[in-house]
Amino acid sequence: MRRKVLFVILNDYADWEEAYLATAINKGVMPGCEVLYETKVVAPTLNEVHSLGGFRTVPDFRLDTIPEDYAALILIGGDQWGSEEAQSVVPIVDEAIKQGKVVGGICGAASFMAAHGFLNHVKHTGNGLDNLKEWGGDNYTNEDGYVNAQAVSDKNIITANGTACLEFTREVLLMLKADTPEKIAQLYDFQKKGFVR
Repeated sequence: MRRKVLFVILNDYADWEEAYLATAINKGVMPGCEVLYETKVVAPTLNEVHSLGGFRTVPDFRLDTIPEDYAALILIGGDQWGSEEAQSVVPIVDEAIKQGKVVGGICGAASFMAAHGFLNHVKHTGNGLDNLKEWGGDNYTNEDGYVNAQAVSDKNIITANGTACLEFTREVLLMLKADTPEKIAQLYDFQKKGFVR
């Protein structure tokens, strides 16, 4: 049975940030490869959630009904991570980290993680150190752990800036051992460079 990877989205989510990752998880890293995971969408409501690009997504689970047997919690960036609605995600991230589950945050979701102290004990990145300090205020105490890179993984936490959807995909797939490092590198290389070299 395939293990669940939960994608947490809020209204005005950045639909491009999960596209490569969701496909690789749900259909396999490369055509014909074994599929170990399946994607499920989580939101504060079961009503449609709207993306920045105008897509309407119907979630599989509400935040208060997520299954316990998931492998990873992936927070997709967007414009609402500073909202009151986002606060309901805090205990879910906290519990996932305590249980040693893989937790990923990209773009505004990485800023949200900084704001709630989730990056204080790991190497991490995001939309720049100044952005993380602004979001985190007194709750962000790990400037020395900031790495100026597209995506960073440390322990079970992966972070990325908003331009790093492919790097984020690569790091999450490696952390999940969704396939061999060689196949994951092949996927990244193909999506980054395409057919024309």
